[in-house]
Amino acid sequence: MTELLTHRDGRRFGRSYRHAVRRIVAAERDGTTDAQLGLVLTFVAGAVNAGGFFYVGQYTSHMSGIVAAIADHVVLGLGSLVMIGIGALAAFTFGAAVSAILINWGRRHYVSTQYVLPIALESALLLVFGVLVGPTLPTALIQPLAIPLLCFIMGLQNATVTKISGARIRTTHVTGMVTDFGIEIGKFAYELVLRFRPASDGPAIAADRPKLALLGSLLGAFVAGGITGALGFSRIGPVFAVVMALVLAALVAPSLGDIMRHRRLLARRRQRRLHRD
Repeated sequence: MTELLTHRDGRRFGRSYRHAVRRIVAAERDGTTDAQLGLVLTFVAGAVNAGGFFYVGQYTSHMSGIVAAIADHVVLGLGSLVMIGIGALAAFTFGAAVSAILINWGRRHYVSTQYVLPIALESALLLVFGVLVGPTLPTALIQPLAIPLLCFIMGLQNATVTKISGARIRTTHVTGMVTDFGIEIGKFAYELVLRFRPASDGPAIAADRPKLALLGSLLGAFVAGGITGALGFSRIGPVFAVVMALVLAALVAPSLGDIMRHRRLLARRRQRRLHRD
């Protein structure tokens, strides 16, 4: 009896898990699914960004800092560092472009799972980094190869969640998050002032409380991910990226299964048409 209950509980959990993650990455979006996906991806971004610093000696999602560093290195005549910075910037940009290509291709072929492919690619690249690149790369090649790879991953992810949320959420762009958070804090403070000193005319001022809560949650997720990544990379090295890869894989595995089943179905239909002809 206990074994039967355990089996049923396992099947029930499996169905609930598949339903939940399919909904999180589905093409049909709402505020809840955007927030859920944003929190997961922001946590991963924080972990990769802060944890990667222990390995490559540079934050890989901070394009403002990278561009500023390029300018500084140009003035100082540090040509090799200028090229590394340009490579990092180009890799981040290319990652964003690849995300757009995959999403638009998915929109034409697998509309219900159009956002799955870039997240799956990010998971695969983190797995490659954690298993192959990180542990085996010679020190001399860390900056010219590992930094562009991590920047590509960050650009891929940031563009993906930007497309998904309609630019309301950017998982690696903390400057924008803090700016928006500060704006809503200011509106909330002004709203409190008006309660005690009501204005006779003029438009009503009210903070967007759901947006304030979302931004605060995203900032918290980025910090929590940064702490987790820093601890993981400092204790066990770049292989910790495998953990983040598995987190993303768990998000997209059921939807990838749907895509594979759809492709097999199309292949069978094509074979039947060929036999009929």
